[in-house]
Amino acid sequence: MTTLRIAVPNKGSLSLPSEQLLSAAGYRVHRGNRELMIDDTRNDVRFFFLRPRDIALYVGSGTLDAGITGRDLLIDADTGAEEVLPLGYSASTFRFAARPGVMADVRDLDGRRVATSYPGLVAKHLAEHGVTANLVRLDGAVETSVQLGIADAVADVVETGTSLRNSGLEVFGEPILRSEAVLIHAPREALDEEALTAIDRVHRRLKGVLIARQYVMIDYDCPVAIQEAACALTPGIEAPTVSPLAREGWVAVRSLVLRDRAPFVMDELWEVGARAILVTPLESSRI
Repeated sequence: MTTLRIAVPNKGSLSLPSEQLLSAAGYRVHRGNRELMIDDTRNDVRFFFLRPRDIALYVGSGTLDAGITGRDLLIDADTGAEEVLPLGYSASTFRFAARPGVMADVRDLDGRRVATSYPGLVAKHLAEHGVTANLVRLDGAVETSVQLGIADAVADVVETGTSLRNSGLEVFGEPILRSEAVLIHAPREALDEEALTAIDRVHRRLKGVLIARQYVMIDYDCPVAIQEAACALTPGIEAPTVSPLAREGWVAVRSLVLRDRAPFVMDELWEVGARAILVTPLESSRI
């Protein structure tokens, strides 16, 4: 069996959540001495800990089979690596910004200078809108570029917008991109069937953890007379599991409910007559 090669971010906001997700999915990724490579022999996987910005390059070239990086970094690199699964953490939004009242739409950037740390991503977005601009690549602190006179606008991650406002800028137009951590794999032509099968297994495991984080298991007892009403509150993914109790006229019900809805569902179940209501967190799933 060929060992699957997976890249993991070694620092930044992507690093710890990625290691936690992989660990929850049953992989050995703990780095006691901050190793650059770890062999998980039980799962036949070798993990490489790399700079987040480099991961799409290694995976896109087929040097590594799969990896976790940001959607923004994947698009900016444009290496042919493919997004497999959004992972739901390290979210960010990319926006254009300029001096107040100067620009209102992406078309206003035609012929202008735009400073950014993501020239590939921004160039693709501008091309999609038929806009030609002069991109000024900076490694950081792009919001100061307008004030210093090397750009007319910037394209950057916007969270609260405070740093932009402090530099005398305001966002305009629609978001360029909404990014988050994603699982990626090499171009399909660079992968054999064995690697594709192994990547699909990783996909299922990670998805199982992500789904488990969204749901909790709810158990309760209720009289048969209110079973229909109670089950309507807890329909689950397919259907609740209903079992007879030793107590005549009562049943035990088990179902999945969305984690953030669980307290409200418990209130509603109590009001219709359910009792012994228990909520249990999930670690993983296959749904």
